[in-house]
Amino acid sequence: MTASPLLTVHGIVKIFGDQQVLADVSFEVASGEILGLIGPNGAGKTTLLESIAGLVATDGGEVRWRGTSLPQQRRKERLFYVPEAISPYPDQRTLEVLKFYRQAYRQPVSRLEQLVRALDLDPALAKPVGALSKGYRRRFLLLAPRPVLLMDEPFDSFDLRQTREVMSLLRYEAADGRTLVLSIHQLGDAQRVCDRLVLLSGGRVMGIGTLAELTVSARLPIGSNLEEVFLALA
Repeated sequence: MTASPLLTVHGIVKIFGDQQVLADVSFEVASGEILGLIGPNGAGKTTLLESIAGLVATDGGEVRWRGTSLPQQRRKERLFYVPEAISPYPDQRTLEVLKFYRQAYRQPVSRLEQLVRALDLDPALAKPVGALSKGYRRRFLLLAPRPVLLMDEPFDSFDLRQTREVMSLLRYEAADGRTLVLSIHQLGDAQRVCDRLVLLSGGRVMGIGTLAELTVSARLPIGSNLEEVFLALA
């Protein structure tokens, strides 16, 4: 990574009982970058996102914003976390929730209209949020304007066409300066959308870099896919 880091995760440790879920996890993210946290179920991806967002206390390490420590209680000023399963305001119509988000975050009407089009939310606007599929519920949370968006399994419940559309939107957001940290277990999706990758296994970092850089680290032929690289390094 050549640009100065916007967000630094340094030495994160998390222990539940006698199990160490995260062990000295460190990486940096630049402004406008799409970084993928890659690993199988149980690798610690969700716990790591929750730790970065300040939702769970860690047993070691820190999060820094432009080199300065970012306390747990101030993370929500910079970071917005979208968990894998979420249903905000389930009894309210989707359109009303969208309007609330727009007003609360002081976003222009054009921003709301753009997201409704890009995420194909028209069919859901009149329905209560609780009646929507998980895929629809996750889409409109992109309205939150924090500079760093943390998303757990952003393509879960999407079909191929929807996945491609959301990938295009995420790239647009990144090109506009937004920073995205995505937890992804589908390696093909990660290879297509991420600028760099953090490979996790058993709560430990097994590799960090672009696919080309990780391919070299794994001593594999140029052009190897992410699955081959992950298996070689993890």
